Amino acid sequence: MPNEESAETGDPGEEMRLLHERYFAAVSNPSRKRILEALREGRLSCEELGLKTELPREALSWHLSVLEKASCIQIESLNEGLFYKLTKVGRVIEYLG
Repeated sequence: MPNEESAETGDPGEEMRLLHERYFAAVSNPSRKRILEALREGRLSCEELGLKTELPREALSWHLSVLEKASCIQIESLNEGLFYKLTKVGRVIEYLG
């Protein structure tokens, strides 16, 4: 299996394949589905996501990283702190059962 460095070669097909691979791995995990569900309501801080998902901070942080790499969420830096919100790609949660 090619590594992530192959995406830097400029091959759009390979880049798309890697993005799809990351995306499907991200949305197939039950904990990450819970995070996406929570973010349907709008942007939330890490603390708010922890309360809604009942995930320990370390696990939540790891899952958020996976979702960000898969383009499902993005981080917004506001005066009040860091917040997470769904991207258009992340809105797939509206169609998952």
